[in-house]
Amino acid sequence: MGGEDVTSVFLFVPNLIGYARILLAAVSFWLMPTRPGPAAACYGLAGLLDAVDGHAARMLGQGSRLGAMLDMLTDRLSSLCLLLNLALLYPRWAGLFQLSMALDVASHWLHMHCSTLQGASSHKSVGGGGAPPAEALLPEQAPPLPPVRRK
Repeated sequence: MGGEDVTSVFLFVPNLIGYARILLAAVSFWLMPTRPGPAAACYGLAGLLDAVDGHAARMLGQGSRLGAMLDMLTDRLSSLCLLLNLALLYPRWAGLFQLSMALDVASHWLHMHCSTLQGASSHKSVGGGGAPPAEALLPEQAPPLPPVRRK
C-alpha cells in the first residue's frame, strides 16, 4: 500500500471509481437547488460507488495511499456539501446542519488521529471491539424486537 508506482496508481480501478464519485457529487450539488430528483440520483449513485471502490481495491489488490486519501476526502466533502446545500434550502435548520458538519469533521479527524497513534496502517484496521464509551452504553446482545401486530 505504500510502494506503488506513481504513474500507474492514478489509473487503479478503485481510484477511477473515486474520480467518478467526485464527478457525480459535483453534478449532484450543482443540481440540488433546482432539480432535487436528479441530484438525489447522482448523490445516491456516488454513495453506492463508495461501497464498490473499497471492494474493488481489495479484490484487485489495488489498495493505495492515494485511494485511501481520495476516498476519505470525497466522503467528508460530500457530507459537507450536502449539509451546506440543506442549510441553504432550509435556513431555519441551518444551525443543526452546521453542528452536523462540525461533528462529522471532528469525529473523523479524531478517529484518524487515534488510529495513527495506535500505529494502525489504516483507519479501518484499528483493533479492539469498538469505542469504550459506546461499549459501556450498549448491551452485549440487542434485545429482541417486539412482534409486528397485523390489523
